[in-house]
Amino acid sequence: MTNKSNLMKPIDFKSLLILPLLILIGFLVALAGSQGGATLGGVPVFALVVALAFLIQWLVFIPAYIFQTEKYFDLTGSITYITVISAALCYTRYTVPLDARSFLVAALVSVWAVRLGAFLFSRIRKAGKDDRFDEIKPNFLRFLNVWTIQGLWVTFTAAAALVTITSATRKGLDAFAIVGALVWVIGFAIEVIADAQKSRFNADPSNKGKFICTGLWSRSRHPNYFGEIVLWIGIAIIAIPVLQGWQWIAMISPLFVTLLLTRVSGIPLLEKKADAKWGGQEEYEEYKKNTPVLIPRL
Repeated sequence: MTNKSNLMKPIDFKSLLILPLLILIGFLVALAGSQGGATLGGVPVFALVVALAFLIQWLVFIPAYIFQTEKYFDLTGSITYITVISAALCYTRYTVPLDARSFLVAALVSVWAVRLGAFLFSRIRKAGKDDRFDEIKPNFLRFLNVWTIQGLWVTFTAAAALVTITSATRKGLDAFAIVGALVWVIGFAIEVIADAQKSRFNADPSNKGKFICTGLWSRSRHPNYFGEIVLWIGIAIIAIPVLQGWQWIAMISPLFVTLLLTRVSGIPLLEKKADAKWGGQEEYEEYKKNTPVLIPRL
């Protein structure tokens, strides 16, 4: 629960400025992705589902802040993907006929979201907390910004899939769809296998206090992130034939995922945490020296 001291803290003007900036970026993406797309009551479907992505985060933020918990953060993100994809399919069919390409990207994104959401929710239930949120939760604006960023994350990441579903341009399944689907399967398989290998490693009591350097983790220090980037590249490839004009903003999807995981919240945080835990140990330093950060060595 929040306490009186938290409520009496001075306003964080930096966080206050970040919030409208995040909303503005989401608005601009919604505007660009809506060009040449289906509408519902005169409102672009793409813009509607982007607004829905943000609305879900803000609604869940309310009890999350009141009870000072981040347990449902990742699960909410996954549910948001499934919700906006489903809404895009539902609203688009009223003005533009759905096709095989739309159902293909919808299925791929939904499978990924269900798998990742279940995995992350199970992990935080076992851990009890996510220490990344320790300093953020008590601050209303900072915590709200994190949830708003998740809405923007869903928007950017799913942009290619959402444009494919809502676009008025329809193309039958072609080489782009086949190649994109194969790339997605490869990326998804790498992510699932890497996560499973690490879960088994951490579940073994004999590995307590050790770092994983076997399986895919012997080829890359972050193979699960590599897999995630690859699968979103696959979605983007499937989308290419239907993109028109400003809809090409959808190609930001794999670029955003790559930047997020390699420069912001993924690899930098985990590398820092690992260095603090095992830095200086000969075996760990040798592992770092010989194992790529992201792209697996063959």
